[in-house]
This record gives sequence, structure tokens and C-alpha cells, in this order.
Amino acid sequence: MRNVGVREISRQTGFSPATVSNALNHKRGVNAATAATIFRTARELGLGRHDHISSINFVMARKTGDVLDEGTFHTGVINGIAAKAQAECLQASITTLELSDRVAAAAQVADIIGDITTGVILLGTEMREEDYDLFKNPTSPLVVVDGTSDRIPFDSIVMSNETSSYRAIRHLIDNGHREIGYIAGSYRIRNFPLRERGWRRAMREAGLPIRPEFRVEVGTKVSTSYEGMRAWLRTNPKLPTAFFAENDIMAFGCMRAFAEHGIAIPDDVSLVGFDDLSFATTAIPPLTTMHVPNQEMGAMAVQRLLDAASKPSAYSHVLHIGTTLIERQSVKRLG
Repeated sequence: MRNVGVREISRQTGFSPATVSNALNHKRGVNAATAATIFRTARELGLGRHDHISSINFVMARKTGDVLDEGTFHTGVINGIAAKAQAECLQASITTLELSDRVAAAAQVADIIGDITTGVILLGTEMREEDYDLFKNPTSPLVVVDGTSDRIPFDSIVMSNETSSYRAIRHLIDNGHREIGYIAGSYRIRNFPLRERGWRRAMREAGLPIRPEFRVEVGTKVSTSYEGMRAWLRTNPKLPTAFFAENDIMAFGCMRAFAEHGIAIPDDVSLVGFDDLSFATTAIPPLTTMHVPNQEMGAMAVQRLLDAASKPSAYSHVLHIGTTLIERQSVKRLG
């Protein structure tokens, strides 16, 4: 921070230049409230921006682990962040934030968002609206990936959930399917109701009935989705000709349950997933799914931090990223 910046912050906050300098250089002896005021004023003045962001902190907000623990979406995001950070000569680190302990999380977040030199990329996959309150008024530049808040205007990068599932269902309809079921996760992260809305919209537009008995709720891990589908199949239900699963993890668990009950994919029931995880290609049969460009989302998040730091905006940015249908062998053409 150049001296003129330190003097101006000192004038506006009432703290001595020495205190301002110590806070900006993260020296001991400055209490947290004082440091937060100094960093916030520096940011408002437009000082210490692009060329003073020296690092990126990827914060994995973990609520239950029911979605994050077995998925690999965040791994792709991490790879994208790392590559872009290296290209921009920035250090990158990963922090795990356990939201289940609210008190401990609040203290941890205060440290995370209090450093103007570190850009924060927050993984919002498992976060709920109330969890974003912890991140209000950050001093650090901050971008949310795979999540957004209705109450707080964060910059966010999200996938087009409703449009993506709509296209997946249209693919099944175009292949002759008229009875299309829905495999829903029992833990309702923000993405899942949006994907369900896409299913319902595609069915309505095609004039097809949405049958409640074809909506099967299962766990969000391979083991719990397997158990949930197995329990449903034990009731000897009528099968739809196809299912859409809210993510690949659930699809894999259900595929195991189908196989155990002698239900062949795609001859007896077709299946489409969401995420395009690496083992979708090695599933038996290989899984048709929606590919999410997770590495690109990580790189975009770093770029958005740099843009926000160098040229602040009066409004937040929410970027919706499209997905791509990857056709494999889990969908049968009817008729």
C-alpha cells in the first residue's frame, strides 16, 4: 500500500498511520474490529486492489457432506482455480468450512473475509440461505461458485440447472419416452428443486402427465441412493420407461439397484444423470448425462475476482453457465 493510501485511510478512520500500516501488513497488535474497519475503508477508496491481491482462498463450505463427499464437481473447480491462479502469478489455497458448527464457523469466516489481499472463492453447493449471512460485508473480494444468495448481492457463478434438466428431459422425449420418472435427492440443496422444475416444465410442455408415483426420493450418496431405490423396487412398482437423476452419484447407486432386480438399462428403463463425473464413462452401460464445465467455472471465478478488485461495480454479477448433453448408452430409442 503506497503512503498516500495509508494517510488517507488514517484520515478517514481516525486511526494512526502506524496502526493502519500494521493492519494492512497483518502485524500483531491490531484488534480484529480495527483491522476490519481499516480494510473496509481501503476497499471503499479503491486502494490495494488488483496488484495487491496476492492469493486466492477456495473455501469449501460443508454442511453435511451428503453431496460433497462423493462428488467430484469441486475437484474440477479446484483444478480450474489452480491453473488460472498460476497463470496470474497468484498463490492458491483450500479451506474447509464446517457449517454444522455455527459458532466455530462464524469465527473462521471472520478471518477468511477480513483480508483485502486474498480473494475468496466460496463453494456454495451445500449452503442454504441462512449460511450466507456469515459472509455479509466481506473485506475480501468474494465470488460464490455453485450457489447464490437471494438476500445478499454476491458475485456468483452458477450452472443453468433448470434449463439443463429441461434439455435432458427433452432428449428422452425426442427418443420416444412418454413416461419419465424423477430420481430426487433426499437432501435438497439449492440446485435440486431447480432441476426438478425443469423436469416438470418439459413434461407439461410436451403434454405428458407428471405422475407422483414415478418421483423416487433416494439418498445423495452411492450407498444411500442404492438403498433408496432398492426399497422402492421392493414394492413392485410399475416402472416408467425412463428416469432422470438429479446427479450422477444418485444415478450410479440406482443403477446398482436396478441390476440387482434384473432391470436392464436401457432395455427396461433408460437413465440420464447430471454432472458427467469421470466414472460415467466406465459405468455399465456408460451413462448419458449433462456435462458441467467445472474447471472453466473455477477459472472464471478467479478472473471475476481480479476484475472486481481492479474495477469495482455498483452491482453484483450472476453468471449462468450452460451444460452439454453427453450421449452414451443408457438411453433407448422407443418407436
